[in-house]
Amino acid sequence: MSDEEETVSQLTDKQKIEIAKWFLLNSRPEKSNTSPEVSNIVHRNAYIRAVLKNERVYRAAVAEAFPLYNKAHMICLEFPDRSGEVIVSSFSEIDKNEYLDPRTAQVARVDHVKQSANLQNAFVLSLMLAISSGIPMSILIFTSQSYEWKSKFKKRTFLWDGGNEHGVCEDARQQMMKSFPPHILRNIVLGKRLKSHSFGYLQFCQQISGGRWCALDAEIIKYVSEAYPKGVCSVYCANGKDVEEPGSDFELVVVISAARHSPQNFCNGSWRSIWHMEFKDELQIVEVRGKLEVGAHYFEEGNVQLDAKHECKDSTIFQSPDDCAVSLTTIIRHETEYLNSLQVSYSNLPDTTFKDLRRKLPVTRTLFPWHNTLQFSLTRDIQKNLGLESSK
Repeated sequence: MSDEEETVSQLTDKQKIEIAKWFLLNSRPEKSNTSPEVSNIVHRNAYIRAVLKNERVYRAAVAEAFPLYNKAHMICLEFPDRSGEVIVSSFSEIDKNEYLDPRTAQVARVDHVKQSANLQNAFVLSLMLAISSGIPMSILIFTSQSYEWKSKFKKRTFLWDGGNEHGVCEDARQQMMKSFPPHILRNIVLGKRLKSHSFGYLQFCQQISGGRWCALDAEIIKYVSEAYPKGVCSVYCANGKDVEEPGSDFELVVVISAARHSPQNFCNGSWRSIWHMEFKDELQIVEVRGKLEVGAHYFEEGNVQLDAKHECKDSTIFQSPDDCAVSLTTIIRHETEYLNSLQVSYSNLPDTTFKDLRRKLPVTRTLFPWHNTLQFSLTRDIQKNLGLESSK
C-alpha cells in the first residue's frame, strides 16, 4: 500500500464527508462540458462516488452538500407541468425539501441531487382569501391535489366579476364555502397557514402590505426581463407574515438569479442579487440593503475564474404601492452600474494591476500558439545554442 493510500485509509468517515462536501460545494455553477444537459456538480458527483467507494459516506456527503449548493446558487427549477418555476433559496424554503413560489402559490418538492421539482400541493391562495373576505378578483382557479376534500372535486374554475359583489361572485363564494371541510374553512377565515405553510404569504400580501407586494413583483419582473434575458426573480416576505393588522413593520426580499452557460465558447457566468426591503411604518421609510454576487469562468486553454461580491444600502420614503414599487426598482437598477464598473476595471487590468507586479508580464491579448512555437526568437536562439538548427 502506497503512502497516499495509507493516508486516505486513515481518514475518519467524518473527514471524508467534509472533503467530499468541499469538492461538491466548490463546483462551478455551470453545465458539464461532456454532458451539456447536466450541471457541473451532478457531473462531479459521479467522480466523488467512485473515489469514496463507500455508499454510506457518499450519501451522507451528498445529502448535506447538494441542498447547501442549490440554495447558495439560487438555482431555478421548472414545474413538470410548466405551470411555473421555483427558485431554490433560503427565502422560499418552507419545509425540508419544500419550496414556495409565491407568484403562483405553488409548493414544489425538490430533489436536490437530481435538481428537479415536483408539485407537492398546488392551489391558488388568492381564491381562498377572496372567498373568506370577499376581495374581488378577475379569474380565480383552485386546484386540489392532496387534501381531505380531494374526492369531492379535482379541478374547478370560477369567474369572479370584479365589479359585482354578488351574482357570480357570491355564487362562487357560497359554492366553494360548501366544498371546504369545517377545519380547513376555519383556517381560511382566521387567516392561518394551511398544510402548505404558504397561506401566510397571501394573507400578508393583501392585508399588510397594502398591495405593495403585487406592485413590486410586477416592477421587478419588468426589470429582470430587460436586464437579464434568462433571469428569474421572486419577491418573498421575510418578516411580518404573522401580523394581522395594517400599519405594522414588515420586510420584503427580492431575489434575482441569472446564469448564462456557453461551453462552446469556453465561458460561463452567473449573477445573484438579494435585496432586503424593510418597511418601517412609524418612520414612513423603506430601508434597502443589497448583496450582489457575480461569478464568471473562462476555460479556453486555461482556467480563469472570477468571484466578486458587493454590498450596498439605500432608502426611500413611503408612497403609494405603485410609486413605491417604481422607487425600489430604481434602486435595484443601480446594480447595472456595479456590473459596468466590473467590466471597466477588468478591461483595464493589464494597464493597472499587471504594471504593479515586480516582474513585468507581457500582455498580448492573444492566445499563445503552443502548437507552433518556432516563430518565436527564443525558440530559435535555444536551437542555435544547442546546435539544432544546422541539423534540420
